[in-house]
Amino acid sequence: MKKLFTFASLILATGFSTLAQANQDFDTCVVGLKQKAKDAGISAKTIDETLGQVSYVTRVIELDKKQPEFSQSFDNYFSKRVTDWRVEEGRRLLKQHRQLLTKLQQQYGVPPQYLMAFWGLETNFGSYKGKMPVIDSLATLACDPRRSSYFTGELLQAMKLKQNYQFSTSDMVGSWAGAMGHTQFMPSAYAKYAIDGDGDGKADLWNSTEDALSSAANFLQQLGWVKNERWGREVKLPAQFEFKSLGRNSTQPLVNWAELGIIKANGQKLSTPDMTAALYLPAGHTGPAFLGYENFNVIMRWNRSEFYAIAVGHLADRINGAAPLMVAPPQQDNFSRDKIKLLQSKLNEQGFDVGKPDGVLGTNSRTGLQAYQRSVGIVADGFPSEETFKRIGIE
Repeated sequence: MKKLFTFASLILATGFSTLAQANQDFDTCVVGLKQKAKDAGISAKTIDETLGQVSYVTRVIELDKKQPEFSQSFDNYFSKRVTDWRVEEGRRLLKQHRQLLTKLQQQYGVPPQYLMAFWGLETNFGSYKGKMPVIDSLATLACDPRRSSYFTGELLQAMKLKQNYQFSTSDMVGSWAGAMGHTQFMPSAYAKYAIDGDGDGKADLWNSTEDALSSAANFLQQLGWVKNERWGREVKLPAQFEFKSLGRNSTQPLVNWAELGIIKANGQKLSTPDMTAALYLPAGHTGPAFLGYENFNVIMRWNRSEFYAIAVGHLADRINGAAPLMVAPPQQDNFSRDKIKLLQSKLNEQGFDVGKPDGVLGTNSRTGLQAYQRSVGIVADGFPSEETFKRIGIE
């Protein structure tokens, strides 16, 4: 019993020591951030009200390492985001805000169902905008080496927003990453694209639905939204499809995909206007297949996740009256980052260069994985199936 107590005490002592070190490093970092804020023209008053009261948030670092786009299977991710409730609520709110949405479509070219889909995915249509203090979150991430430069810029931008709009620090709450308001704009996006939609002289993305939806439409237009084109669609692959061209680096004209035997998910012939598309298999060859058009790329400029872009696009379709997916995502286990890092290391060892292992199955990793799968005679869909793990020696 005494040994157990001693061991537990050691764990607690180590934990407190680590936390104390993190706080000490954070305090040192904040001194530098104050100087950067001063150099950026931020007033002493604003610096004191923000960085003078700032706190390190351990939970922010934990969440940064567990982003669902990179740690969940497509089934788990998609099923939690494209829900019957969101479809019905999106349809209800589309009707409620029809006049505003029609005006925004005419001005920015973005159809109402897409604005509803972004709103639904980001904050459940404004019902949950996040409760974490934005300044604390951004300062914590700015002092973490992984993406320090990016989050330092976002922190300074948040401080400028507070100064320019006279926002209260306590009212500036959002996600763990510092995203804010109904549509979860990062501070830099807020500064560039936020619109005063209700005409009260202030772009308030927390409290004004008109401001938030107007800002989202403006943001999407500036990101390159293509008027009168859809995001993409679910498709069906032919039985002997070779899986040679997958992902955003393998864009082809629609006519090429039709010649390869790809048809609409409902069995109809694929339309072939003068557009290009990329093929996505988020759950491998046993799951649904999608062609993503240029607006798919625009959605990914909002959030760099293929899962997110597919969820936004399909939720928009459902809100607009479409049926659920023809091929339901198969149930799959979540892949830990450690397991994906091990897979990346194995691929590198066997001559399939995927770059430095980081636990994120990005384009380079999928391309290398496809090449490995092809070399051992299994379906080369770039998806880390259990068969793939076993063949490469990972249990």
